[in-house]
Amino acid sequence: MSKPKQKTSTWIKFRKFLNDIHLWGGLISGIIVFIVCLTGTIYVYNTEIRAWAQSNYHQVDPAGEKWNADELMAKVKPEVKGKVVGIKIPFADDAITSILYSKKEKDGEGKSGEGKSGEGKPEPRTGEGKPAEGKASASLRGTKQSSEPAETTKPQEGEKKPAAPAGGGGGRGPRANQLAVNPYSGEIIGDPADEKTKTAEFMQKMFGLHRWLLLNEIEEPLIEGVENRKLGSWITGTATLLFLLGVITGMVIWFPNKIRSWRNGLKIRWTANWKRVNHDLHNTLGFYSCIILFLMAVTGPFWSFDWYRSGWQKTWGTYKSPDAPKEEKKPLLSIIPADGKAPMTIEETILAANKVLTYDGDLTINFAKDSTGTVSISKNRVGFFAPSAGDKLTLNQYTGEVLEKDIFREKPFNERASASIKALHIGDIYGPFTKLLYFISCLIATSLSVTGVMIWLNKMKKKPKRK
Repeated sequence: MSKPKQKTSTWIKFRKFLNDIHLWGGLISGIIVFIVCLTGTIYVYNTEIRAWAQSNYHQVDPAGEKWNADELMAKVKPEVKGKVVGIKIPFADDAITSILYSKKEKDGEGKSGEGKSGEGKPEPRTGEGKPAEGKASASLRGTKQSSEPAETTKPQEGEKKPAAPAGGGGGRGPRANQLAVNPYSGEIIGDPADEKTKTAEFMQKMFGLHRWLLLNEIEEPLIEGVENRKLGSWITGTATLLFLLGVITGMVIWFPNKIRSWRNGLKIRWTANWKRVNHDLHNTLGFYSCIILFLMAVTGPFWSFDWYRSGWQKTWGTYKSPDAPKEEKKPLLSIIPADGKAPMTIEETILAANKVLTYDGDLTINFAKDSTGTVSISKNRVGFFAPSAGDKLTLNQYTGEVLEKDIFREKPFNERASASIKALHIGDIYGPFTKLLYFISCLIATSLSVTGVMIWLNKMKKKPKRK
């Protein structure tokens, strides 16, 4: 009979040890975690909120028939103040068609800082108010505006943004501006990046608070030799690591000694006193959201610490040393036909892409840069459960032959997991479905700091038992 008692005693001591880690880790990081989770809750729907604030640039009344893509381009192109580099054709009937273009150097470079269009095919900038984010958006794109390493070292597969083309490009390249066009009337609505809104400014503040606690807005370094942006990133990253520790220890603490007591941890007793209700809110809601909280917490420090970023990539076998020689990939080229055949029209390009990617989705076409360049196509599925990762094709601009195919589902699991870190962090994995789950879980994470502190205060107020 002594052995079971010994095991029970050891388990109780172990749980107490974990409980102390859970408690003090939560108390130390509580305020920072509350701020990060609250701003994260809002930022889950960043794209949707920005689009709502500029709905005229994103939605249109589907009246009549849509223009042929080539006719629409022929009408709009002369009025574009810059070089047209592509077109974005959404699947939804009420969505705006976007003409992708790079602004002229005198108009665009100093304004948007996107660089010269000759550095590769520009990527489309969505109407999410990216230019308004300033330094914040640059870090998400993997560009460098400070001494801090880029937040994403390569394009994230989980993003609903077409990556740089495989051929005829020369790197990721700058992002293209998007000119919104009504596909039913041919009317040019404008570039959403040229219009500043209070909503975009607010979301910019939320992102700065989430990533750097707004320390990026302070010019003078708070600590000599350390950039404020980096300091803020370290603070939020450390708090996120403590939160991750809290999620893991909380799960172990949650498991009761007896199986028959499990049901108590799965429900909230609303009829009990407020202290018990507060305890159940912390316990039960934490349990139901633990998987998503773990994913958010385990991916968060990726943008704060070099060692964490390298460790993540090494874990999935995708790490590439900065000192390693870069593999020179032979550029893909289109062969100019001997019979003088003209390049494919936009409609022919759409048909060629849909023959390979047969599902319904939004298409982004980057035109060939010159007579031997290739056409780059990105397609994203649509629907409530649609995966956010897109598929990419590189086509011969004359024949439509597939020169390179990049299908996300066909990649090895380790590559998909490593490339989807941003999608795993913000919930953009399976479209609106996972976004909703992340929004609810982020709300719960915000409440855990409050309910946890209240549990600790209630225990502190307890009178010592009489001997």
